[in-house]
Amino acid sequence: MTGLTITDALIFDGWSAEPREGSLYVRDGVITEIGDRVTRAERVLEARGRTVLPGLIDAHFHAYGISLNSLEFDGAPLSYLALAGARRLGRALRRGFTTVRDVAGGDPGLAKAIAGGLVAAPRYLYTGPALSQTGGHGDGRPRDLEICLCAQHMNEVVDGVDPLLVAVRERFRRGAHAIKIMTSGGVVSPTDPIRQPQYSPEEIRAVTGEAARRGGYVAAHAYSPEAIRHSLVNGVRSIEHGNLLDEKTAELMAHHNAYLVPTLVTYDAMDRRADEVGLSAVGRAKNQEVLHAGKHAVELAHKAGVPVGFGTDLMGDLEDDQLLGLRLQTEAAGPLACLRSATSVNASLLNRDDLGRVEIGARGDLLIVPGNPLEKPEVLWDGAVERQVVQAGVPVG
Repeated sequence: MTGLTITDALIFDGWSAEPREGSLYVRDGVITEIGDRVTRAERVLEARGRTVLPGLIDAHFHAYGISLNSLEFDGAPLSYLALAGARRLGRALRRGFTTVRDVAGGDPGLAKAIAGGLVAAPRYLYTGPALSQTGGHGDGRPRDLEICLCAQHMNEVVDGVDPLLVAVRERFRRGAHAIKIMTSGGVVSPTDPIRQPQYSPEEIRAVTGEAARRGGYVAAHAYSPEAIRHSLVNGVRSIEHGNLLDEKTAELMAHHNAYLVPTLVTYDAMDRRADEVGLSAVGRAKNQEVLHAGKHAVELAHKAGVPVGFGTDLMGDLEDDQLLGLRLQTEAAGPLACLRSATSVNASLLNRDDLGRVEIGARGDLLIVPGNPLEKPEVLWDGAVERQVVQAGVPVG
């Protein structure tokens, strides 16, 4: 039996507007006591003057996202991507992200290595390669080159109802948490307008129907109102990005009990660091279409009662801006809503009531920061601030 006691802390439980004072005890990776007096384990963390939060959840992460050029990550040897991905995951864990949802990539080998303790990483939920139509967001072929998409580690081009059914079944066979599809154009894809819907209604329904039969769900990359509506009415549960959301479409999302997972930091990072990461001229122009709309989309979603999660979608060297996503979402919605998004709301999206909360029975995945982040939220994203990460009741690092 392993135990950890954290004493004299402020405790943010993942939802409440006011943190409470108290101590907590984690046994065998699960929170079993919270109160003024709890069991004292051999290992004790004194947290006076600090706040204990649920471990953060990044619901739009890419372990294999080593570059903004899809031909690089979809054509690289999987052994290299796994090693690079392990490093990206380890750095995310040390920032305080104790769970990630990888919504384009991942495979049973990487998941098994993480579960077996071969690499230090957040809890890892993956979709396998995202599904894209020919010429869609997951098709990285430029129009002037005839090349083969052979490996397809993060994206797979699949057209037609029957091939899509096989692809969905294969992903669930390989342990996928959910299914990712591309239902609009994107910033870094070379040939697709960003606003136009992708996949036919029949194709989307084939994917969502098969996922539902397996007890899973579908996340869709979608920017424009028309692409979001196209996704919702055909059974998609999680809208990724959604920057161009309008008021009526936000209301439709609420009606369908769909989640929005904004990724505000990726557009900010691509704008600031375009030269550094080699963003193409086409990508820069597309990024400007969505850069300043993301925060407004978050505001509209909250106003309509849509559950708003948190994601980052950072590719290549941009990954070190992960914590800045918390600043941008705080600017859009305030610190309480941001913290809820990155903890309990994301946990609900993942159908994991044992994550994203500090309560008895929840996993002992925790982040300890100085002060009260609801009053001084900058402690969440200031990389110079000392933070203590706990995963399954074991301090990290």
